[in-house]
Amino acid sequence: MINKLNKNEIISSGDRGVRFGIAPINWSNDDMTELGGHYTLDTMLSEMSAAGYVGTEIGNKFPKDSFGIKKALTNFNLELASSWHSTFFLSNNIDYELEKIKHKSIMLLEAGAKIINLAECTASIHSKINAPLSLKPVCDEKNWKILTESLNQAGEICNEEGISMAFHHHMGTYIQSKNELNRLLSDTDPKLVNLCADTGHLYFAGIDPINFFKENMNRIKHIHFKDLRSNIFNKINFDETSFLNAVLEGVFTVPGDGCIDFNSISKVIIESDYNGWVIVEAEQNPDIANPFEYARKSKQYLNNIWGN
Repeated sequence: MINKLNKNEIISSGDRGVRFGIAPINWSNDDMTELGGHYTLDTMLSEMSAAGYVGTEIGNKFPKDSFGIKKALTNFNLELASSWHSTFFLSNNIDYELEKIKHKSIMLLEAGAKIINLAECTASIHSKINAPLSLKPVCDEKNWKILTESLNQAGEICNEEGISMAFHHHMGTYIQSKNELNRLLSDTDPKLVNLCADTGHLYFAGIDPINFFKENMNRIKHIHFKDLRSNIFNKINFDETSFLNAVLEGVFTVPGDGCIDFNSISKVIIESDYNGWVIVEAEQNPDIANPFEYARKSKQYLNNIWGN
């Protein structure tokens, strides 16, 4: 059963400039390309639009140039919301990494996006199927200084290009826990570095997403709505299970199909000044969880909450 906000609490997302998109990873997985590998870009975009979404992010089936991306999306009345961008500040030459961010930002702007989502992927285990979650990398003081100073530099570059930078915390990376997120926020300039807040990764890391949104809406510039199946999540052993195996076991699902309270999270967003994108995400096996059916079901669920 879908729980709704009280009628006097419902504010149309359009009234606040909030737009709903859905990520291509619901159809075709970027880390395990065998999941949904048969889906064509046109099929994914067509089903996104048919399910009621107005935007998306870049996935592995997309063209690599801004013209091709914009043309593909325009054909299905979709906009580009943002894109993931892996950084390796702690292992690569920092100037090289910053130059890559500059080029990616320019391309995204040309394609219509206003947000770039950075994720530090040095030593990350999120894409290693045999690496248990307990092996995630941990920053020492030297790494914290390098990472936060580099992110501030990246934020300056993004601002100069006219795009906002949002850092994407992620299971299996340096920035996963509440303490790590708090440290990253406290050690970076809010004018330069903000967050892509992901409800699924917050919950997975033991962070209450409702309280996190309440405490940090002033630093949240992009939002991923991802749900979890508690019956699967509660059985995960971090010393044995990898992130990708958790995905294969079905830990993630779309909003409204799991255990996260999106009514309360949405109320926090509605009562804030947030006017960006909310992107539905769910790494699932599309042969088990039909992407279009889940996309449509989740959009109907969110419509009931947001009064669309």
